Amino acid sequence: MIEQIRQFFKANLSIDATSAAGNSGSRDDHSLKLTTAALLIEVSRADFEFEAAEKTRIVETLRETFKLNNDELDSLIELAEQQVQQSTSLYQFTRLVNDNYDYEQKLTLISSMWQVAYADGNLDRYEEHMIRKVAELIYVAHKDFIRLKQTARSVFGNE
Repeated sequence: MIEQIRQFFKANLSIDATSAAGNSGSRDDHSLKLTTAALLIEVSRADFEFEAAEKTRIVETLRETFKLNNDELDSLIELAEQQVQQSTSLYQFTRLVNDNYDYEQKLTLISSMWQVAYADGNLDRYEEHMIRKVAELIYVAHKDFIRLKQTARSVFGNE
């Protein structure tokens, strides 16, 4: 899988193989982009329905966060979808977040997950469970978890 990630970033983000292989910071940055995309996809699939509004919210979030063009976004999402299908747990994703994100970045991730969950105007219990699980695994305080949920609901929700 690391080789697939390296090839994706070499082909789409002008990262040469030397920097991708030799610079752990560069590799970590690429892995974090993939991890973020994968976690957003996990939330969108938690209710067993992948709505167009959710996909649009994922694309917008990744574009805003990482400043990627359409081709890069398409490739990142495709690779993230493959990663989600091959993963057996959230640990591989949350470990990278814990190792590389500061608390504010973790809050941004959880906020983005709430936005994806509410993108279709409805929060499903499976989506909420997924976000709660990720928030716990990346050590986001419960008060912040609730605050971010309420903010997303006020902007995107129909509840």
